[in-house]
Amino acid sequence: MIYRVFVEKKEQFDVPAAKTLSSLERVLGIRPEKVRRLLRYDVEGLTERQMKDSIASVFSEPNADKVFSDVSVGRDEKMLVVQLLDGQYDQRADSAMQCVQFLTGGVRPLVRCAEVYVFKGVSDEQFLKIKRFLINPVDSKEGGTEMPDTLADRFETSGKMREELCGFNEMDESGLKAFHGKMGLAMTVDDLRFVRDYFREKGRQPTLTELKVVDTYWSDHCRHTTFSTRLKDIKIVSDNPDIPNALEQYRQLFEKHNVKGDKVPCLMSIATIAAKELKSRRLLNNLDESDEINACSVVVDVDVDGKDEQWLIMFKNETHNHPTEIEPFGGAATCLGGAIRDPLSGRTYVYQAMRVTGCGTPDEPVEQTMKGKLPQRVLTTTALSGFSGYGNQIGLATGTVAEIYNDGYKAKRLETGYVIGGNRRENVVRRRPQAGDVVIMVGGDTGRDGCGGATGSSKSHDVKSVETCGAEVQKGNPPEERKLQRLFRNPEASKLIVKCNDFGAGGVCVAIGELADGLHIHLDRINKKYEGLSATELAISESQERMAVVVSESDADEFIRLASVENLKCVKVAEVTEKTVLFMTYKDEIIADIDRAFLDTNGIRQSIDAEISDNCVGYFSADDEKTAKLIAGSAEQALKERLSRLDVCSRKGMGEVFDSTIGAATVLMPFGGKNQLTPATIMASKPPVGVGYTTTITCSSYALYTDLLEKSPFLGAIYSVVGAVSKLVSCGVKPSSVRLSLQEFFKKPNADPKRWGEPLSALLGALDAQLGLETAAIGGKDSMSGTFEHLDVPPTLIAFGMGIAKENAFVHNAFERTGRVVRYKIPKNAWGRPDYAALKEIYDEIYAAICSGKILHTAVVEEGGAIVALVKSLFANDLGAKTDKLSAEDFRPAYGDILAVVSEDFQSRRAETYATLCDDGELVCGDEKVCLNALKKAFCGRLESVFPTVAPAFGEAEEASFSTKEIYVSRFKTAKPRVFIPVFPGTNCEYDTQKAFENAGAECDVFVVKNVTKADVEFSVAEMTKRLSAAQILAFPGGFSGGDEPDGSGKFIVNMFRNPSLKEATEQLLKKRDGLAIGICNGFQALIKLGLLPFGSIEPLSENAPTLTFNNIGRHVSTICRVRAATNASAWLRYVKVGDVFSVPVSHGEGRFVCDAEALQKLVENGQILTQYVDFDDRVTMQSPFNPNGSVNAVEGLISPDGRILGKMGHAERTGKGLYRNVEGNWDMGLFRSGVEYFK
Repeated sequence: MIYRVFVEKKEQFDVPAAKTLSSLERVLGIRPEKVRRLLRYDVEGLTERQMKDSIASVFSEPNADKVFSDVSVGRDEKMLVVQLLDGQYDQRADSAMQCVQFLTGGVRPLVRCAEVYVFKGVSDEQFLKIKRFLINPVDSKEGGTEMPDTLADRFETSGKMREELCGFNEMDESGLKAFHGKMGLAMTVDDLRFVRDYFREKGRQPTLTELKVVDTYWSDHCRHTTFSTRLKDIKIVSDNPDIPNALEQYRQLFEKHNVKGDKVPCLMSIATIAAKELKSRRLLNNLDESDEINACSVVVDVDVDGKDEQWLIMFKNETHNHPTEIEPFGGAATCLGGAIRDPLSGRTYVYQAMRVTGCGTPDEPVEQTMKGKLPQRVLTTTALSGFSGYGNQIGLATGTVAEIYNDGYKAKRLETGYVIGGNRRENVVRRRPQAGDVVIMVGGDTGRDGCGGATGSSKSHDVKSVETCGAEVQKGNPPEERKLQRLFRNPEASKLIVKCNDFGAGGVCVAIGELADGLHIHLDRINKKYEGLSATELAISESQERMAVVVSESDADEFIRLASVENLKCVKVAEVTEKTVLFMTYKDEIIADIDRAFLDTNGIRQSIDAEISDNCVGYFSADDEKTAKLIAGSAEQALKERLSRLDVCSRKGMGEVFDSTIGAATVLMPFGGKNQLTPATIMASKPPVGVGYTTTITCSSYALYTDLLEKSPFLGAIYSVVGAVSKLVSCGVKPSSVRLSLQEFFKKPNADPKRWGEPLSALLGALDAQLGLETAAIGGKDSMSGTFEHLDVPPTLIAFGMGIAKENAFVHNAFERTGRVVRYKIPKNAWGRPDYAALKEIYDEIYAAICSGKILHTAVVEEGGAIVALVKSLFANDLGAKTDKLSAEDFRPAYGDILAVVSEDFQSRRAETYATLCDDGELVCGDEKVCLNALKKAFCGRLESVFPTVAPAFGEAEEASFSTKEIYVSRFKTAKPRVFIPVFPGTNCEYDTQKAFENAGAECDVFVVKNVTKADVEFSVAEMTKRLSAAQILAFPGGFSGGDEPDGSGKFIVNMFRNPSLKEATEQLLKKRDGLAIGICNGFQALIKLGLLPFGSIEPLSENAPTLTFNNIGRHVSTICRVRAATNASAWLRYVKVGDVFSVPVSHGEGRFVCDAEALQKLVENGQILTQYVDFDDRVTMQSPFNPNGSVNAVEGLISPDGRILGKMGHAERTGKGLYRNVEGNWDMGLFRSGVEYFK
């Protein structure tokens, strides 16, 4: 039987409906009288009683939701049902099924979800516009209201999987061309002819799977065929002598390193030859080299508790431009997921990320959207949700979020993710796979999502792509990838791995096919999301969150056991063979049998001529009309205009959506100072060393200047490299330790020499800069399909940089103190090329001055000129400055120049005084005073309507203060209390929680909840009951249990702990053994929804029970907040006095505490309000951003009546020495020490 239920948020909680209404008005100019938004759940496989319980505990919450069995529509109302296309991954439905499974003790039903909208007061024409706005045909469709017969997938399966292409070998030229067009192949007709001839020689017709496998293998995405195209005649049309000099430099290096004579000049050769040359000069001695190419990898000495350990640090950049353009949420989410899996496959734990994107004008009216395109606002905001949602759920700190605005990106969006990971070198074992080794697929199931992703991303985009390319977009499942992260972080598992590859582009045929020269792949063994998949779909599906792992046959069972501990599926799908063929079978059918030598040809190598046309003169010295107008007026007006431009203005509303502090290792917040307004120059973190302490800091940067790249790809690429290096050096990275990775994104070159000239020129510029600075790109990624119809993306070459710094020699750009500011200008020739020798001397001087303490702060000049770099650094802490009268020089491009705040005894012949900092908060330019607040408003206001930073405040907050000497004392003492930490699907703060408790002297028992089968659930309940019975403290860590689905946080935890045996074990801990409980963020949400807070026991929720719900800003918020202690009535608060103010990282989407006046009064009277949000004056406040979520009475945390249960939204576990260097604060509340000492 199928049950149907509709759930709608109560009015005070209905943020989704309010956001929809706001978007319709802002984007479409349509203001309905009313918008209702409901979730529809169809459920099959439960008894009537189970469904009733599920409605009350899973599909809805009595204090937040209204439940209906049907939805009626009034006379002036219109209904729209939006549901995902068949085969699309639905995290809400998946989480609902798992959550019900926890509630029932093992029964997992089938669930289908849809969003139902009811609009009042809209015309038929407006309703049609609303439909187009809310439904992306790539992943969604308009649904119906009829009840289905069943929710089970119905797929017709043919008897045989092998599908031969009869007549293929007999095709002539015209036949091949027609077949090529019909099949939509990414390979060229020349390649197709090559395939035909190969199978003629084999004496048989190819199968469809073989053709698709070859097409995938040879795609530009997988094999970089564009970058490998032979460059024949190169013509340079330019008076700039530096360009032919760079080409000649490359030709000499090519001859030097082409020892075997088997290489050809190509873009790939230019992109990689600097590393070969610098390695030959012994300047890249820390490279980690192996047969595995997982990511850029270097060997680094990391000090742990005073002792150096050898670590592998891996970094990688990834793009998902094509997928994100057509399906922004899934494309952006899997951009990050794919980036993570590359270093993860190298057995490193990925701990920090960066996002760099390119977009058209984000607030462009929707009417200006080109046919076949999604509106730019929809693209950028939806992609933001996808990327941030994936990173936040998997537990990855994001340190830099940047978006470049250029209307060329309307051709195709730029969506780039960069990640960095690390592991002790001893935990990574590599060897060449041998015959008899086993290939294990671990992780998610396989479906149709991502079929053709590699080939699709290799093609140009046209007006039909948004409607026809849905299957090419991969679908992300971050909780599943989190499990893989945990597995690979376990040395017992990582040391068993011989070789590993992730399931990115190409699916099984590439991920497994690249692991060894000879393989037998059993397609019938692959775990499937549903039946009905063809052999070809199984071979090329890019379903995410899967890894292909080679282990010795003798180690396979142990690896599978370790994976099972992490709640992961595992299956042996292939064996390594002596015969060098890619051999695929489905049971007894031979599906593919392709010689490795043929696959490795990568098809027919193409050849092309190229022409570089570049006449960019005076870019850094000539002034445009806008600059002339700027300096003709007042300084304040000039700065307001410049700071409000899209290339300069604040991205804080975008950056705050990303969790920046998970891992308790973030050294720089993305936005610095007490105002948290100055964008950090770089992202910086400590490696994941565990309980130990390290002073080592990994630093990452990027640089991209599209305005210069459009005028001169050669110069633009030079300054991408220079900019990335300047940023790292300016913070304390030793110049010689910098390593790079490049990201290229260019128009589809076709056969036009001039179009080929753009990437050629850019790569020559990047090569010139690498050799000049003696630092190399040791990896990269290219995307050469940036064309839509007749529109092209701007030339794009991003340089990502990575380097190592130490805690005692590290500075940032959130200026904190008065002093002199000097400017280091990059010496250039008349064409703009840097004097590299002089620049290296500048870098060395800056590094030495930072180490000696003579440089106190730095800022790097980017868009807007030197004065903008200075002003943005003043925003951090409201410092003032005095400069000369503004001139054109202050606004001119000066990419990579460095401003430095220096000590009184600093001296340099290379730097000139630029400004003097003062503490009066005034900016004085010559004789003119400039209002800093007016500049802040200009800086922050430009994108506020697209990416809001503040939300309206409602109600008043009153300070709560409760002091007592009657603190509960445990009757049971132990020297080392045991902390039970359950890890649910979606939990991601368990490592931080464990570290905090162990550093405080506790012993932690971490248990991963298993729910793959009913037996797993039963085992988990029994095991958790046993472990909880042996514990003194129950700790619910933060995260997104079940991805905060279905439509609410903490439901996985709540429904598991309502199990009678777990409920009893919890009551025994708290009532009979004087135990403690703590929940942070997601854990706090669980405590509230279980009733443990504020009531002190697990009990059903009433309609008026306090709860936590969506932030009033309508998005995730990650920032540093200030909270005031309102009570001392808890064993957790031994080191806290009422009135103490602490800084605490917050990162949540559902942190708004809501209760009625009566309940609030009781909390105040009982002293149960733990902490309240306060402003700069330590006053409790409802005002955003100080109160980040709009919590009633500014409540941040609560305690139980006896004080032994504590919950709070702020991440007290994410504190430690050397963190958050650009935001001052009082961090440690001593919660974990207090909890441990309570038992002593």
